[in-house]
Amino acid sequence: MTIDGVVPSPTPHRLGVHTVDGGAVVGVYAGNATAVDLCLFDNEDNETRVALHGPTAGVWHAFVPGIGEGQRYGFRADGPWAPKKGHRYNSNKLLIDPYARGLEGDLVPMTDDSAHALLSNRDEADTAPLVPKSVVTAEPGGSWQTPHPRIPWADTVIYELHVKGFTQQMQDIPKHLRGTYAGLAHPASIEYLTNLGVTTVELLPVHAFASEPHLDQAGLSNYWGYSTMGFFAPHSPYATEEARSKGAQGVLDEFVGMVDLLHQAGLEVILDVVYNHTAEAGWGDRVLSWRGLDNQGYYRSQPNSPGHYDDTTGTGNTLDFQNSRVVQMAMDSLRYWTQEVGVDGFRFDLAATLGRTGHGFSTRHPFLVAATMDSLVGGTKLIAEPWDVGMGGWQVGNFPAPMAEWNDRFRDKMRTFWLRDSARGGRNHPTAPELATRLAGSADLFGHTDPPLMRGPIASVNFVTCHDGFTLHDLTAYNGKHNEANGEDNRDGTDNNRSWNHGIEGHTDEVEVNMFRRRSMRNLLGSVLLSAGTPMVLAGDEFGNTQHGNNNAYCQDNEISWLDWQLAPWQADLRVSVQHLIALRRENRVLRPSEFYEGHDINPDDDRPRADSAWFTADGEPESEEWWEDPGTRVVQFMRSLSEEGEADALIVINGSRDAVEITIPADEGGAWELVWDSAWDSPVGIPVETFQPGDKQSIEELTTQVYLSR
Repeated sequence: MTIDGVVPSPTPHRLGVHTVDGGAVVGVYAGNATAVDLCLFDNEDNETRVALHGPTAGVWHAFVPGIGEGQRYGFRADGPWAPKKGHRYNSNKLLIDPYARGLEGDLVPMTDDSAHALLSNRDEADTAPLVPKSVVTAEPGGSWQTPHPRIPWADTVIYELHVKGFTQQMQDIPKHLRGTYAGLAHPASIEYLTNLGVTTVELLPVHAFASEPHLDQAGLSNYWGYSTMGFFAPHSPYATEEARSKGAQGVLDEFVGMVDLLHQAGLEVILDVVYNHTAEAGWGDRVLSWRGLDNQGYYRSQPNSPGHYDDTTGTGNTLDFQNSRVVQMAMDSLRYWTQEVGVDGFRFDLAATLGRTGHGFSTRHPFLVAATMDSLVGGTKLIAEPWDVGMGGWQVGNFPAPMAEWNDRFRDKMRTFWLRDSARGGRNHPTAPELATRLAGSADLFGHTDPPLMRGPIASVNFVTCHDGFTLHDLTAYNGKHNEANGEDNRDGTDNNRSWNHGIEGHTDEVEVNMFRRRSMRNLLGSVLLSAGTPMVLAGDEFGNTQHGNNNAYCQDNEISWLDWQLAPWQADLRVSVQHLIALRRENRVLRPSEFYEGHDINPDDDRPRADSAWFTADGEPESEEWWEDPGTRVVQFMRSLSEEGEADALIVINGSRDAVEITIPADEGGAWELVWDSAWDSPVGIPVETFQPGDKQSIEELTTQVYLSR
């Protein structure tokens, strides 16, 4: 049935479906369409079509009386079928609203015979029974009451987790809540996070997403969620059964409640967002939303060839951030999650794509300017994954303030120093200079601003592991990937792991091998938590979680990826070590600087004997050019100091050699030093405090980090 005579929307620029007095205003961008219908579905899936007015600046719009919360709907767009010109219109395909705040129903797996209709773009098959329906929801603003924690960047410790995998096997959470938004907000989960000491949880994608066809056919699923089906709707399978029974509104309410409860505990919530591509995948793949509304407008095509995608993401398609409507959609999504849902920030997947113009990446791209300058979004924590797979895709250090960035140079250097070089017994070129640069905040990457050094070390998100790749345990237990469960003959996943199995591949009961593996884990975690910058820890690394050598577990929604909370004693000890390191960082501002070091006395007029940063050899002598350039330099001492009265000084001693060494603590006029952490300790619990005077000698075991504080 078709309803005619619906009046134009009084706000034709407003996209999505929003309730107002007497009905709803509707707007959808379909710039090259010749007609667009709003399709309303009742409880029996009977469809009523409403012809929209337009296009007004590419937007089709109407005021539709009688629409309220809970209404299920979609769009159908008509227009030219001209693939060589980038147009793929077919009104037989029901399209998801790009601005839908909720989705109900499942996308039919591509293993079903009927699913070919999603792929056969030009045929007459109606896809309404095959795709989720968009749902009108109430605006959630005001349903959360707790203020944002607003944790300063210098105090931030990020904990990257998967909503389902974090609690799926957590025994202290009721079974019906495990793996859900409510489970993450359960007191047992919150108590764990706060006791660990992290300040900010970064959630792997929670925007509605779909599995890729090849995973459906292999009996697998997209576990990580980097295949977005809607940028405004929370992923409903992560909601409890009770919430899902209430429809899209129940899912949204549970998500908002989760954010509020985490805020009450003082924890920030950052979303990993995937604005660079969509679940519609490659040119001949399924039609779900954007491809059917305006394929040429939404997706990036090759220059002078609109019939072929220019894919800089490696997924088959790339959203075109040269199109102002794509920028608008991303900004509207960010504002929605910030203002209405209450999240505290965003990590942008493959963010180099979001700054691409027709001439390559630009720091002044309209989207980057809008996101950083927006009065709402710009005040949140914004983190770029500063690369993509296109030409010129590595852009670490080139994003504008106040954005932070994942620092893969830190990741690679720390893995190389502690693992790969240790396995080889050293290198024939100097390794100390870059190690020092990473420990001190990576000014070489993040210091070239106008004015210089404006971003500070906090712009560097320091990590050695993330969801993508080996876990920390597996870095120390496998020389090669073991991805057989993914069904691609172990071809998928990176080979650039920079890992070291310490002599035996995989699980072993060899006491000495396990001792050094665990020390390597502590060294790597210590490097993350003691370096200048913003630390990020992958969930489970704090207790040595394993994926049994799988370094690309994106399709493993099972025990391979879910955290195993049955901890052996050594795992509990490792977690205590991480708690201890985070507490040291929290309690001593010298371990979390917000500005780059200058390497000289902060106030030349005072009598403080220590510079804000200084480097020393193993025998306590100041650095020299010859020492830095010596490939054999594997022992360094890094002293850090503040000018404020009452603040501690810190001395980080690193022995990256395969032998125990004797060091001399630098002799100066400063106070005595207390040894507060040694990576040779299985646990810091019960270790008596040792005090050392400047100039004292101290033994340090092979492959070890020590931390001293002068109070």
